[in-house]
Amino acid sequence: MVQAVAVEDLCEGLFVVALENAKGRLRVNKPGRIHSIDLINQIKTNGIKTVWVDFELSDLSFYVPDRHLRNPKPPKTTSMDTERIRAESILVKSKDLLSKAIDNLYEGKNIDIAPIADLSESIVDSIRCNPDAIHCVAALRSKDSYLLEHSLNVAFLMVSFGRHLGLNQQVLKQLAIGGLLHDIGKTQVKLEVLNKPARLTPEEFEHMKLHQVLSEPLLDCIPGLSDMSRQVSLLHHEKLDGSGYPRGLYGDEISLVGRMSAIVDIYDALTATRCYKQSMSPTAAFKILKSMTPKQLDGELLNEFIRNIGVYPVGSLVELSDNRAGLVWESNDTSFLQPVVKCFYSLKYGRYSDIEMVNLADRTDLAIERGLSPGKENIDPTPYR
Repeated sequence: MVQAVAVEDLCEGLFVVALENAKGRLRVNKPGRIHSIDLINQIKTNGIKTVWVDFELSDLSFYVPDRHLRNPKPPKTTSMDTERIRAESILVKSKDLLSKAIDNLYEGKNIDIAPIADLSESIVDSIRCNPDAIHCVAALRSKDSYLLEHSLNVAFLMVSFGRHLGLNQQVLKQLAIGGLLHDIGKTQVKLEVLNKPARLTPEEFEHMKLHQVLSEPLLDCIPGLSDMSRQVSLLHHEKLDGSGYPRGLYGDEISLVGRMSAIVDIYDALTATRCYKQSMSPTAAFKILKSMTPKQLDGELLNEFIRNIGVYPVGSLVELSDNRAGLVWESNDTSFLQPVVKCFYSLKYGRYSDIEMVNLADRTDLAIERGLSPGKENIDPTPYR
């Protein structure tokens, strides 16, 4: 797939097939990848305005499409009700497949990438049709299945994030595979540490950090695994200031995929319920993520992540201005603050109420007051998902 790229958006790894200046398109004697910043600067100084890039032959690790030049956000092509049926099926298959893969690792067996690749295609296609559906069904989580559900959610969020950034279908598939496998090194740490029903001690945390080192040989044993999928796993604990692990990479040493996965991994961990902590509301998680920019996390990329999932993400619990609580059921592509909310609880009276679907885009008398943590409010949204 050959597309035009503004010269300002060039980066190492792009496969250039043609150039274009004010006079028109120019042929390239020897098409190939950009391997240095010096070459990019040379292209700019020669008056080139546009570069034609073959994305299928490119290494897109460092490529971020300019959001101002990007095509409009793709419309949802299926309804929430229709896509939810498929999303529920994908979630069941995902849990079964990933559970078997984890069991194989515990037994010393290698992972078969073929069924995971097929599953990743289904995930990408569902999110392409209507991303709300898979995020809504994935929001139903168990505190006793953290490793499994965290891996699934990282995969879903990485695909949704990549779609928002304008990355192509093949890249999204690699992000899904990487998300599903990003924590496989945890199958090699001590079970008493992995499953401890309390916060880890400093010594236990140092042991847990070994999962990043232990992931690499497991990934090496998976034939056909792309470098991009590996990056999701190997870079998601790296920080821009060099304080991350296991390599302590700094700044531009961390690829786009690594920066994305760091944001997604932290966000999902903060908003998950664990046996030793309640889930945090997305808005509270965003505040923590914001506090980590620009020192540890990419601030511009974090803003794009929030634009993608919304201030009040699908599947999260919110309070409306009439003191009712409900689940964000469907996003509003034109106004993030006016989603469809499935109301089922009265905060005023402290009891469950009749279900009502409220489209805030049609209600000038109602608005979202704040995001809620189900555990802290003692509200169980499970029957209403």
